[in-house]
Amino acid sequence: MRTSILYAALVLLMPSTVFAGRDLGLKEAINLALENNNLIKAADFEQIAARHETAASRSRYLPRIFFDETASVSNAPTRVFMMKLDEGRFSQNDFAIGNLNHPSGQSDFRTSVTLDMPLFDAAVYHGVQIAATEEKSRNWAFARRREDVAFMVFSAYLEVQRSRGLLKAADQAVTSAREHLRLASVRNEAGVGLKSDELRARAFLAEMEQQNISAGNNLSLAKLRLAQAAGGKPGEAFDIREELGPLPLKTGNEDLLRLALENRTDLKELASGVEKAAITVKLARSAYLPTLYGTAAYQMNNRDIPFGRDNDSWMAGVSLRWELFDGMRRSHEKGKAEALRSSAAESLENYRKEVAVQVEESKLRCEEAGKRREVALNAVQYAEEAVRLISRRFENSLERYVDLLDAQTALNRARAQFISNESDYALATARLFSTTGTFLKEVLQ
Repeated sequence: MRTSILYAALVLLMPSTVFAGRDLGLKEAINLALENNNLIKAADFEQIAARHETAASRSRYLPRIFFDETASVSNAPTRVFMMKLDEGRFSQNDFAIGNLNHPSGQSDFRTSVTLDMPLFDAAVYHGVQIAATEEKSRNWAFARRREDVAFMVFSAYLEVQRSRGLLKAADQAVTSAREHLRLASVRNEAGVGLKSDELRARAFLAEMEQQNISAGNNLSLAKLRLAQAAGGKPGEAFDIREELGPLPLKTGNEDLLRLALENRTDLKELASGVEKAAITVKLARSAYLPTLYGTAAYQMNNRDIPFGRDNDSWMAGVSLRWELFDGMRRSHEKGKAEALRSSAAESLENYRKEVAVQVEESKLRCEEAGKRREVALNAVQYAEEAVRLISRRFENSLERYVDLLDAQTALNRARAQFISNESDYALATARLFSTTGTFLKEVLQ
């Protein structure tokens, strides 16, 4: 009795957040997660960053324009000579030997606008290609994150369903334990039973009530996990609106690997990595080519004030630079890039084989989960019939109470196992779709 009162008090004192929130259907929960889940938002920002990196790389094709304002004072002969020339203040008197060797201090404010533009630079072209490939990789990573989060929501949704089923089974166990206690008490009061049977029944009831408390807390935590996966607020709890079953498999086993190779975004992300490594090899080879840049400048000089114009000048030109020898640095960098490209290709090939194993394993685990569910269902039926027969025999003093407790314990275990196996079967079918890269498409269609 005390245990029952304690159980009721604990239920009443549970945090209000457990009962807060709203009921969600599976599609609603997944759509909510695709919009609000922090992991998806993080992947989206990575995608945006890669997009900006591509745009920044393309900007290297455009000219760069610089504005400079420089103030200087000097009495160095060469500097004073050039300052006066730039300012247009050079006179015949400045050619005097004394003035040339020991000029007085001269000030200069130089205002300049300079333009630099690549006319030919293979590194710019390959840099843009690398950035574009990285952007493509981030796009595939974003799609993969969406798949992962959707599967995480499905798992959390299914865990709420499983926890609810286990709580129901725990309620049934408490009800049965109370009935067994009633029978033991009646028999003891009638003088045809043992006091030890009644005490054992009370201990069994207390154990079932403890399990019921744990099952209630597990359900509360599962709702919190679902809210977290669906992008809910801190402390918010979501309940489920529908019961999930195994997803129907519409594709033959022979097509599963083909679907995986066509749809797995992680494979496409790795393939983008191989493509990026190949472009990096081209970038390393382009270091052997010359570069050609154009430049132009406009300059104003003034002796007394900034941005003034005692005199102005302009300059335009083309610069070709060709590195002829670098101590074998470019050769080693090219070798490094080729090795990394080969490494990426081997990693991709190994992952293709891993995907084939994953598909086969998911298929076998799905079949296994279905068979285990059927066996668990039969076990529940056998255990229920055993409890019914032994309970009747116990009422007629033809069976020991310990046998009734053993049968009830087996029934409780069978019910819990069936609920877990049923959830495992639904999760196994979902994992099979996830392994083929079609899970999100399947659940949202």
